[in-house]
Amino acid sequence: MSKSGQGNFFEDFEVGQVIRHATPRTVTSGDQALYTALYGSRFAVQSSDAFASALGYAHAPVDDLLTFNIVFGKTVPDISLNAVANLGYAGGRFLAPVFPGDTLSTVSEVIGKKENSSGRTGVVYVRSTGYTDKGTEVLDYVRWVMVNKRVASSPAPEPVVPDLPAALDPQVLGMAVPLLDSANWDNDLSGSPYHFGDYEIGEKIDHVDGMTVEEAEHQMATRLYQNTARVHFNHHTQAHSRFGHRLVYGGHVISIARALSFNGLANAFHIAGINGGRHVGPLAAGNTVYAWSEVLDKADIDGRSDVGALRLRLVATRDRPCHDFPGKDPEGNYLPEVLLDFDYWALMPK
Repeated sequence: MSKSGQGNFFEDFEVGQVIRHATPRTVTSGDQALYTALYGSRFAVQSSDAFASALGYAHAPVDDLLTFNIVFGKTVPDISLNAVANLGYAGGRFLAPVFPGDTLSTVSEVIGKKENSSGRTGVVYVRSTGYTDKGTEVLDYVRWVMVNKRVASSPAPEPVVPDLPAALDPQVLGMAVPLLDSANWDNDLSGSPYHFGDYEIGEKIDHVDGMTVEEAEHQMATRLYQNTARVHFNHHTQAHSRFGHRLVYGGHVISIARALSFNGLANAFHIAGINGGRHVGPLAAGNTVYAWSEVLDKADIDGRSDVGALRLRLVATRDRPCHDFPGKDPEGNYLPEVLLDFDYWALMPK
């Protein structure tokens, strides 16, 4: 009997199944430093203990997407080791700040599954929740994954597709942010004079800069999150895939695009919620990522005079600058250079 795990196939998932994922992960200041080295993120609250503590934090929290990627990485061996593609996200909430010294673990619940018409794959929907060692929920989100079947001829299950929100109610946002002493927000140190009231619905922002991905960087990043998906590491097998090379982990693309968004959204210091997201196309080492954002909505948050919520659409492209805001063609199809279409709420000081 083999003691090696092969991961779960579509047939192995049952609606209502709860999976406690292995390997809790203690977050350190070294993780935050390596995250900065990989992406160059410059948001002041996550970069400076002095800046964060002046606002009311105990000290600088770790980057929101470092938390997301660690929580996500725990799920890969059980949820997506045999995945064809990670299809999308919805209903993500950042519920508490994470600081160096916190230990993160993840629990997932299968909330839906549906076989595809080919009979060879199916889509599995899971809600994953990240906790600290003290039992504090720091993040929950839904994602859906196309997973290979073990046996193509196995019978199709009764389809269960969860009803997911198109967008989070902004009133549920802000739990991971203390009441800020806004008088101590320093625009010089944060890198921008633009606050919540300076952005308009429908406004588009070209983030201008590009970042070329190196093979070592994306593999190091994915190892940082203990994400074991073979498509990111194993060139021997991926050389014979339809792409012919290793694929860059989708969370790496999100983190690059978010870091690039600093140029134009430097005071959007906290990702409060994930409304939805799609990895539209693959990325490989040697490609350069560009990004642009659109303000989809704005909202005040009850009881918060210090911050407001911006609903932002973040689009990342491959080897295409974004001065003309590339997205979809007139027929509604994504342009071939588009990598990511990510819809999220960010908090910004008023």
